[in-house]
Amino acid sequence: MSAEMSRALAESVIKNIIREIMQESAARGHVVSDTLVAFMVKAVVLDPRNGFNVDRTLTKQDVQKLEELCLEKLTEPCSSSLDTIRMQVCFDRSYTSRREFLDEVHRALESNLSAASREITDSRARTREELDALYHRIITYVLLRSGMGSPADHDTMQETAAALQSVFPQTELASFIVLLKRDKEQQLNELTMIVTGIRLFNRAGDLHDLTPALLNEVLPVAVSSVETELSASQTLAWKYTALQEQQPGAGRPPGQRGALLRSALYNVRQHEVFLKMLLSDARLCAEQAETLQTELSSQMKVLKETVQSRMAVPTAKVFPLFKSLSRLWSGLQDEAELLSILGNILRSLRPFVASQAELFPEAYLDGLLQESEVTTDDQRMAASSDERIVPAEMQMQEWLLPETTAGFNELPLQYNGICGATLVSRDGLLLLGNPHIGVLKHKEKLYVFSSKEAALKFASSPDDFIAKVAEQAKRSPELIQLLSLQQHFSCVGPYSELHPGESLLVKPVIRYESGTQTDVHPLQTNVVRSYEWNEWELRRKALKLADLRTKLTHSMQTDMSHMRRENVTQIWLPKDAACQTKRDTASGVPKPQVYVAGLRGKRDADVVKVNLTRPVEEK
Repeated sequence: MSAEMSRALAESVIKNIIREIMQESAARGHVVSDTLVAFMVKAVVLDPRNGFNVDRTLTKQDVQKLEELCLEKLTEPCSSSLDTIRMQVCFDRSYTSRREFLDEVHRALESNLSAASREITDSRARTREELDALYHRIITYVLLRSGMGSPADHDTMQETAAALQSVFPQTELASFIVLLKRDKEQQLNELTMIVTGIRLFNRAGDLHDLTPALLNEVLPVAVSSVETELSASQTLAWKYTALQEQQPGAGRPPGQRGALLRSALYNVRQHEVFLKMLLSDARLCAEQAETLQTELSSQMKVLKETVQSRMAVPTAKVFPLFKSLSRLWSGLQDEAELLSILGNILRSLRPFVASQAELFPEAYLDGLLQESEVTTDDQRMAASSDERIVPAEMQMQEWLLPETTAGFNELPLQYNGICGATLVSRDGLLLLGNPHIGVLKHKEKLYVFSSKEAALKFASSPDDFIAKVAEQAKRSPELIQLLSLQQHFSCVGPYSELHPGESLLVKPVIRYESGTQTDVHPLQTNVVRSYEWNEWELRRKALKLADLRTKLTHSMQTDMSHMRRENVTQIWLPKDAACQTKRDTASGVPKPQVYVAGLRGKRDADVVKVNLTRPVEEK
């Protein structure tokens, strides 16, 4: 069997497995996405407890077993582990960078207004009624694009029409229609900005009117709602951590209950990570909105001073100010839309923390804790800050400390700042590492630890601990994203990113240690640019030089260059000399000249030949 046939067969097997699992899950009342199913398939194969060999082709029995295990996990009721994976899939599909969010908002706006813009630019109005309808469509388009009201509001339409009439009267429609489509679109955008600026200027009396309605709704609650949910998730994480730290028999649930408790801890910790990302974006939006509002007020003040006490203001001076107001208004609308998107993502994550709340109600957790003290992350950091690694005592490893490392707080830490030694040695317990203890640099990666003891233990055999963390992630697949182990498990990825011919499990990319060094003082080299190793090239240059010897070099002077430089000319004076030669004589032979007449004319004409050669004596 050829390689292409093998890849096609592997691709077909993958698609069939995913499709059958999705259909069976839907039949059992659980609708799942292909991304979730693909991740679950690979997670089940990776789990060593399931007995799959990734180095051999799956048999029919293996496929059947794989489908049953995936269905069991996907349809498991009240599973914190499944909810964590679903939360990760949901967040990955809905969250992106700030720039991409704004680009998506702009694309949606352009898509919604494309039909209205096309009706305007493609119009060939001729009659009075058609011109009136075209002007009305322009008013509607300007109003919709500005986002300052609805076309259903009569007063808003009148206000927009009056502002548009002042800069683009209806008599200008004739010149507008004959423009090219691209020029029409550009003029529509400029009219929108100017009209929006005029309407904002007319509302300058109330600052509340200078803020989009959506921003007034979402701004006061955006940051506070995320902070509230983040505080609740952190409190739950601290309680679950305290329960896991307890020894069996001291209140810690043994056996299966302990595994459920560990899954619940992973669930709230993942929720906490996502909430911190949303909170950071929400705070940035709030700061940007405040800055834009300040700039809008300042620009409004400049515009008032420009227009005040003047009967007429040149358009070249006032139109840029109107456009500036419009751009600031558009920025505020973008922040409002972004805050709204973040709020939707926040609400979409709430169902994925319901299972752990159902398994471990707050009253039940408090009963398990009894009199135990719940320690916060900040308290753990403060308690371990006095423990410091002394690099001089551990010369075999490289340690980074705050006082000797630039940009220490921005270091890219492995496992998202979780202590790997504690995760391995304490049955999957998640504790945040304290960078002030010391950051271990091992194979170009940085690791932090929750205590000095954990740091020393990890540093004694870092490769073993790294492998054990990977094994822990295989048993709890939600840790792959929680600890940012996607590169370690390069085979785990969305089904939508699966390339044609890719097998079910792809071997991780092997990376080697490498380094580069730049010389501080490189040696100076003398490179002869004219050197030529090719003898044929040398021959060509020699022929070129030889040809130049037969050429004359001319020079000339102009009025600008006359008498500007010294010119020297060397000549050879004539010599007084004489020579004598013998006298030669010669005779000339006359040149034969024969004239033939009658060559042109009639076909049977006579040809006359006349000899015109001069005699020799006449020479």
